[in-house]
Amino acid sequence: MRLPLKISNNLHFLIAEVGLQISNLYSYFDNHSPILKKRIMERNGYVYNLKAGIHNSCLSQYNEEKLDSVDQVLLKSIELIATDLEQISEICRECIKKTNLIKKKYYRQERGLKRLIQQIERGINLIEPAILENKTELALKIVHIQKKLVKVSNRLSDYHITHIKKKKETGPLINTLFIINEIERMGEKLLTISESILSANLGNPINLERYFSLQSSLEQVQLEQNIKNGSDIQIETIAETRSGSTISGFSTEDDSGKYLAVYKDGKKDKLNQERKGVKSWESIQPGIAPKILAYNKDGKSASLLIEYLDGLTLEQILLNSSPALLKEALTHLNKTLKLVWKGSKQSKSVNAFFMKQLSTRLNDVYSVHPEFLGSCERIADKTISSFEILVEQAEIIENQLSAPFSVYIHGDFNLDNIIYEPDQKRINYIDLHRSKYMDYIQDVSVLMVSTYRMQIFDTEVRQRILNFAYNFYCFARQFAKKNNDTTFEIRLALGLARSFVTSTRFILDETLAKAMFYRSRYILERVLAADLKHPEQFDLSIEEIFVG
Repeated sequence: MRLPLKISNNLHFLIAEVGLQISNLYSYFDNHSPILKKRIMERNGYVYNLKAGIHNSCLSQYNEEKLDSVDQVLLKSIELIATDLEQISEICRECIKKTNLIKKKYYRQERGLKRLIQQIERGINLIEPAILENKTELALKIVHIQKKLVKVSNRLSDYHITHIKKKKETGPLINTLFIINEIERMGEKLLTISESILSANLGNPINLERYFSLQSSLEQVQLEQNIKNGSDIQIETIAETRSGSTISGFSTEDDSGKYLAVYKDGKKDKLNQERKGVKSWESIQPGIAPKILAYNKDGKSASLLIEYLDGLTLEQILLNSSPALLKEALTHLNKTLKLVWKGSKQSKSVNAFFMKQLSTRLNDVYSVHPEFLGSCERIADKTISSFEILVEQAEIIENQLSAPFSVYIHGDFNLDNIIYEPDQKRINYIDLHRSKYMDYIQDVSVLMVSTYRMQIFDTEVRQRILNFAYNFYCFARQFAKKNNDTTFEIRLALGLARSFVTSTRFILDETLAKAMFYRSRYILERVLAADLKHPEQFDLSIEEIFVG
């Protein structure tokens, strides 16, 4: 998308006006000319009108045309740039006000300020060509200018602070420090303008830290040529996780829409766990996890460049594909799980402690659904226990129900973390930061509930969902029988009770959330009524629980 003429013209005039004000401020530091002061102080209305005109034109584009995500990012970036330019203009006026507090005989204190203003002027002059010519390298030059500005301003500040301590000309020195601070604010605005230009050129919102991290990742896999010119690379946000990570796919213009790789950034601890999880999966089941192409860390943040996997998530297949493809995907999922579970099986017993997991998340559930929080009640001579009491009682039972063996599990086995590639007949896992040796019921219960919580109410599709969950349950139960897991059914009940409730944290539909909560309660009541001397006889009645 090329900028509409009205937006382009207003942006040109806005940049020119702010550049002129910066130039006038530079000259004003020489002689405090009343004419220059007037030229700066009385132009705020003109700058505001230009900014408002740009914002209104961008809004009209949103309303009048069907814009793709890249065009939307461009218009949003232009709006932000216009706002930052207006703020630079406002800072110019603040500098004038503070300069008026310095008497004429102390004008020499302002010579250093002129060096700072020169850097601002250089940055302003790069904005328009960087936008109109899609020049990412010009946006990066603005970044370097801001860094140089900071170095110069720090030296000037140190000089003035030293002389203030000597109690020499403290008034003018202090006022000059204030002006240095204002010019540093201009530099910060230039920095955000450079981020907006990068976002517009890449077609996706991006900050400098993320940009340089991505560049470093590409260099590690010898793809740095794809980022030398911002017009050669496209970034599309695929997902934003609840833990704060952002997942993006990047491609070049001649990719025909296919991603070269997936870029993920967020908290270092989580991404490092995912990196370790991928390495573990590679030794347990080679090829099931995507390859890590690059890993970078910076303070508490980190980023991963990950192999892009072709295929469809199980969620996409369940909702949109043919019954034949759905059956095929489930068959290969079951085969893959059987290989993984048998290949990683360890004889040491393990307890998932589903009720402890549930207890730690109840406050989060109640913050979204306070209606679930209740006390014990009586109906005639019958006591209805609160949900918390049911969880506490079930926890006592669960302590006696360890799995007879452990396997290596995904740890967050939702439908959208499992990919099936039909041509290669291959199952892949993604988002592996919770992988570990554990009771396989953890993965079984999470996947089953992730089907139920889908907010799809079409009768035919809901039936597909039920059939999928039930068929997967049958596979897991058969595996349990062949491996003499006699407490499979009752542990699954506890796992489902946990997942039904904890999943309501992410569901605002009141009807669906209540259905899940009351299913959890029903399951816990069934567990508490079970004959623990014969846990192998426990029957959960999966079909009844997953209806509707």
